[in-house]
Amino acid sequence: MNFVEELRWRGMLHDIMPGTEEELNKAMASGYIGFDPTADSLHVGHLTQIMTLIHFQQAGHKPVALVGGATGMVGDPSGKSAERNLLSEDVLNHNVKCLENQLKKFLDFDCGANSAEMVNNYDWFKNFNFLDFIRDVGKHITVNYMVAKDSVKKRLEGETGMSFTEFSYQLVQGYDFYWLWKNKNCLVQMGGSDQWGNIVTGTELVRRKGGGTAFAITTQLIKKADGTKFGKTESGAVWLDPKKTSPYKFYQFWLNTSDADAKNWIRIFSLRSREEIEAIEAEHEPAPHLRLLQKALAEEITVRTHSEEALQTALKTSDFLFGNGSLEFLSGMSEEEVLDVFDGIPQFRISKEEMANGVNIVDLLAEKSQVFPSKGEAKKMIAGGGVALNKEKITDPAQTLAADKLINGKFLVAQKGKKNYFLIEAV
Repeated sequence: MNFVEELRWRGMLHDIMPGTEEELNKAMASGYIGFDPTADSLHVGHLTQIMTLIHFQQAGHKPVALVGGATGMVGDPSGKSAERNLLSEDVLNHNVKCLENQLKKFLDFDCGANSAEMVNNYDWFKNFNFLDFIRDVGKHITVNYMVAKDSVKKRLEGETGMSFTEFSYQLVQGYDFYWLWKNKNCLVQMGGSDQWGNIVTGTELVRRKGGGTAFAITTQLIKKADGTKFGKTESGAVWLDPKKTSPYKFYQFWLNTSDADAKNWIRIFSLRSREEIEAIEAEHEPAPHLRLLQKALAEEITVRTHSEEALQTALKTSDFLFGNGSLEFLSGMSEEEVLDVFDGIPQFRISKEEMANGVNIVDLLAEKSQVFPSKGEAKKMIAGGGVALNKEKITDPAQTLAADKLINGKFLVAQKGKKNYFLIEAV
């Protein structure tokens, strides 16, 4: 497989240094992408770079995932309008471990010569003192060269300016490339298009300090067709950690994409071949309401990020909330698992003792929880047939509920109207 051509037809390729494609077509090569440990989880915004490494490995090359334990202490100014808060060493170390565990789910670390490798740039920076760095590295890159970078110019022209810490970032990242070129035979660095300046600083350092040749590839920054930011929802970022974004919400993020976005994103985030994708598009075109593109994308990426089991739970949750599915799939789940399934749905708590003695349905919905703001509104909605518990319609406002109605002895799922759900937990 021609790696660069694969990125090209998928609409991922942005910039490429002359000679890169030819070099990669000669033989197996090592290439790397850096991941910044600013949080304890990657989010969907990182998936483009993860997919780039997956395609790189599938093309027969050796992917290296660098987690920036050192660069995370400095902070990348690329694409930023202001300097961010620096994290403590303990927080950074925790984040690095979390990111390493996530990246291991996507790449093959045991497949022979092109097995993926994980590195942490803190390992080669921890004993590198400041004077040695500015003498051995800084002398090779001029200030004129560094100031000419877009990421630097924009900040210098802005109101906040730029600290020396952030200004030095491209030198630190450039040295990463030099170190990996020298010690791991990494010939190419990849990244988002906003990383071009940092990456070519690395190739320049390889040339000036090492007398060698290195290459660069950047990918398109993903945007939504409506102009809003990719990977953001009303509740914030869509994380790869199931504890931060449940597999159900993760699945729904992809399922709810527009047709225009789905057509672009299935090329970027799917491993299906061109023929397979075009076949799904052809099937989707005459019946877009069936959302075949979105379903294919959502299912594949949920399995890759989480698991087949997580996908099935997400599908059953969707079927329950938006279809005629039952709650049987919750049977046997732990309390934490049920809460994860209904992550994002308003949750209330009531006393187990009250449930054991029986509780009036109106009291439950209007006093013990805040499903309804008043008893009057609860009664009115029940009379109109707009209330259900565990998918069973409630018709009598005088009805009393006992503990035997609790799912797994702990939960009730209340429904107000067609789409408003509430989880009630007995504690």
